[in-house]
Amino acid sequence: MKESMLDFDKMGGLVPAIIQDAKTKNVLMLGFMNQEAYEKTLQSGKVTFWSRTRQTLWTKGETSGNFLQLVSMAVDCDNDTLLVKVIPHGPTCHTGTDTCWGETNDANPLLFLQDLQDFIEKRHEEMPEGSYTTRLFRDGVNKMAQKMGEEALETVIEATNGTNEKLIYEAADMLYHLEVLLTSKGLRIEDIALELQKRHDPNWDAQRRLAKSNGTMS
Repeated sequence: MKESMLDFDKMGGLVPAIIQDAKTKNVLMLGFMNQEAYEKTLQSGKVTFWSRTRQTLWTKGETSGNFLQLVSMAVDCDNDTLLVKVIPHGPTCHTGTDTCWGETNDANPLLFLQDLQDFIEKRHEEMPEGSYTTRLFRDGVNKMAQKMGEEALETVIEATNGTNEKLIYEAADMLYHLEVLLTSKGLRIEDIALELQKRHDPNWDAQRRLAKSNGTMS
């Protein structure tokens, strides 16, 4: 990102900096940077602000040790606001809470499904030796689909005759093999979520019947 993109003049030499956890996607705090704070953040890799009350630079965590490790910075469409993605080392707020709104900075476990498919796609690109995922891709779609069916059957068996713990275990296997199968077809788990989102529309069934009657749906 180029410095010239940032317009520090709109707010008298400052730009708001929205701090977001790069992993959980939660907003942690809002601070302000002048050009010097911005440059120091880039150089040090630790988020630095301009204190409007003390009229000086301050690096978050310089006294508490709760630094904000820089991951990326992006400028908004008006070139006067920063989105700063970080990895927090400890609570962000001076009161001891995870965020300055008193929220807990917990990750939504569903986000891991995206991370897992990112990992599977990387395996698909690199095909490292000794990887089970690599072996699945080399076996081809038919074998992958067969394995997916086996895992689905095992999930059904645990649902009807097993324990909840084993059901979760087998369902996790099924989801993993589904993501491998989707990756092999150039699809993502988000495509499934979007389909379900469409079906959640109260008018979805009527639209589906209309499309079928018009011959636009096989």
